[in-house]
Amino acid sequence: MSEEIMNDDEELDDIITLQADSGEEIDFYEIASIEYEKCCYAIMQPVELLEGMEDDEALVFKVTEGGDGSNKYEIELDDGVIDAVFAEYNKLLDEIDTEEES
Repeated sequence: MSEEIMNDDEELDDIITLQADSGEEIDFYEIASIEYEKCCYAIMQPVELLEGMEDDEALVFKVTEGGDGSNKYEIELDDGVIDAVFAEYNKLLDEIDTEEES
């Protein structure tokens, strides 16, 4: 399993700019990269909160490789997948907390 987790004290300087269907560009911080069901997902939070979002909310994007070799991000809409990705993320955070307590 491949994953990356940002610690609270790490800088969130990697900003990913995505284009909404409306053409608007939105900047995101990548919080974590999680592998689930042989797919890669990114948990991301907008730099500036989107309308209706709380400051502790994040979005899940499915990450695939584009024809040019760059990453393509597609927002995940399946609640089951979203819940599973967040559950995997929380499990990894728990493992880190357990390791730090040891």
